[in-house]
This record gives sequence, structure tokens and C-alpha cells, in this order.
Amino acid sequence: MKKLRYGIIGAGGCGAGKHLASYSLLPDDIQIIAVCDIRGERADQMADAYNAEASYTDYKEMLKNEKLDLVSVATPNHMHAPAAIAALQAGCHVHCEKPASLTPALVQSMVDAKNQSGKKLMIGLNNRFTNWAQLAKKWVEAGRLGEIYHAKCGWKRRRGIPGKGGWFTTKAQSGGGPLIDLGVHFLDVSNYLMGFPEPVAVSGQTYSKFADKQAFNPNASGYTGTYDVEDLAVGLIRYANGCTMELEFSWASNIEEEYTYVELYGDQGGLRFAKAQLTLIEDFNGTILKTAPVLRNDENWGNVETRHFVHCIRKDEEVLARPEEAVIIMNMICGLYQSAAKGKEVKLKN
Repeated sequence: MKKLRYGIIGAGGCGAGKHLASYSLLPDDIQIIAVCDIRGERADQMADAYNAEASYTDYKEMLKNEKLDLVSVATPNHMHAPAAIAALQAGCHVHCEKPASLTPALVQSMVDAKNQSGKKLMIGLNNRFTNWAQLAKKWVEAGRLGEIYHAKCGWKRRRGIPGKGGWFTTKAQSGGGPLIDLGVHFLDVSNYLMGFPEPVAVSGQTYSKFADKQAFNPNASGYTGTYDVEDLAVGLIRYANGCTMELEFSWASNIEEEYTYVELYGDQGGLRFAKAQLTLIEDFNGTILKTAPVLRNDENWGNVETRHFVHCIRKDEEVLARPEEAVIIMNMICGLYQSAAKGKEVKLKN
């Protein structure tokens, strides 16, 4: 089969470490043609490292010149929608990093562009592709949990503010702090496991307590010297089917250690993933059973995700991380920010 002509928009840490690194492992399917980054020296460096034919600082020029089949978008969040839409309109399949964009309307505009172009758009939500999530999904679909009525998820860091003073901590570019940065991962995988019930209302609170307690990083990407986002977000989501979800996400907290977790509460069983261990608790004829499988180690960041996307393009199959579901996740995230600002519960428009 003809190789897919590949280009990337944004060659920073995620672009280089995940997308370029993973797609370069598929030489039978992928030909790396072009690298684009607003930093010309970085575009040149990554083009040389991956034997790309060209480097650019303007993605529109790259899309016009190179006739690409597949494009990764790994830019700061505020550029996801315009770059992805431009690539779709140029006839490219698009692999866009998370969060899909800054608002539900912007993500929907990406979905619309995908539908109009006839090309595929997948969001880079790598937790769906992990071994634990795939086994947990099979347990849920097999009815091992019964009716799921409550869930919890979180990612709490002790000290982990990314690029303080750069685009991550500048709300106009990032959309927010750990809720949109870390929360998108575990809100997504939790709702994926639950089958995406319809969210109807959210209540949230945000805190910014570490803005002056950790040195700014003038070498951060897109440095502005700004910190106008939260470093802790907590909240509650209510669903139309009566289910609820608690959440907490922090970049910095005075806790013993960093950890992530997902908990699902069902009337037949309960599921927990924390500290790299997946556990299922269920009642069998009055006896409580605990299942703690030995999971295979996951591959390097992005490898399964990129192979899946190439497979879906080749076979014309539906992608696992659908942008339509990213609209739902962004609706929840933006609703939580609105609730925190208003100090009251916010009803969601679906």
C-alpha cells in the first residue's frame, strides 16, 4: 500500500516525544514529510532527527505545499481547532492532542470540519489505549459491575506545575489549569468506561494557592510570565440516569505523593484503578471476591494510539477516541469552570 505522507504541527515535548517518535516506528505505513513549529530552529532540528523532507514555521504554508495524508496537531491548546480544521480542509486525516480545544463550540467546529471533509479526526486521549482501561471496559460491558451509580476520578500532583509562566499557565492559550490539562484524561476514560451517560449538571470549585510559591520558568514554552489559572479543581457531575461523579485534579498540593485513580461503583461490583493496579470487587453468592490481574506493561507513550489511527485510516474504521465524545467532555470541563466562577451549580446544555 502507498505510504501515508505525514506532517506535524507543533514539534515540542508532546509532538516530538509522542507523535514523531511513535509514527517513526511505522515505516511501512508512514513517510515523514514535514515538521512545522513556530520555533524555526526546533522545526529544523526535528526534521533532521526524523529525516523529514522539509521544515516550516507556518502550518498553512506546509499544508499548501506538501499534499499530506495525515497530520498531527500538538500545539498549545488554543491552536488545536484552527490547525486541525485547516488540515481537514486540506484533505488530511488529523490526530489532534488533548484537550481537543478550549470550548464545546470549538470542538464541535472540528467535528463539523471532519464530517464535511470525509476524513478522520482522532483526539490524543492515550489512557483509553492502556491495558488496564481495555480490560476494565470488557468487565463493564460483561455486566460485572451491574448498574454503575457513582464514580470518582482524579490526578493529584505534589509539585508539578508545568512550565510556570508559559502557555500552560496562561488561560488564553491553555483554557485553564489542571482541570483541562490533567482532568481531561481521567474524565474521558471514566466516562468512556461508563458508556458516556448524558451529563446534566455540574458543581465545581477551583483554587490557586501556589502561584507565588514556586519559581517562574523563563525558559517555558510561550513564556508570558503569567499565572492566571487554578492549581486545584474539585467538582461533582450529575447525569440524566441518576449517576454521579466526584473529581479532583491538582498540579500542586501538600500531599504525600502524586497519584491517579478511577473508581466505579456498581450494584454488582466495584472497580478501582490506582497506583498502576486494577482491582475488581464483586459479590458472588454472598462472598466478596477480589480480582487483581497482572497486567502487561503498556508500550511507550503513543505507540498503540498511532498504530490504531493508521489502522482506522487503512480499513476505514471508527476511531476509538472520537471527537464527538470530546465535545461532551469539554462541555463538562467548561461547565465546572463556570460553576466555580458563579459559586453555584450549572445546568449543562446538550
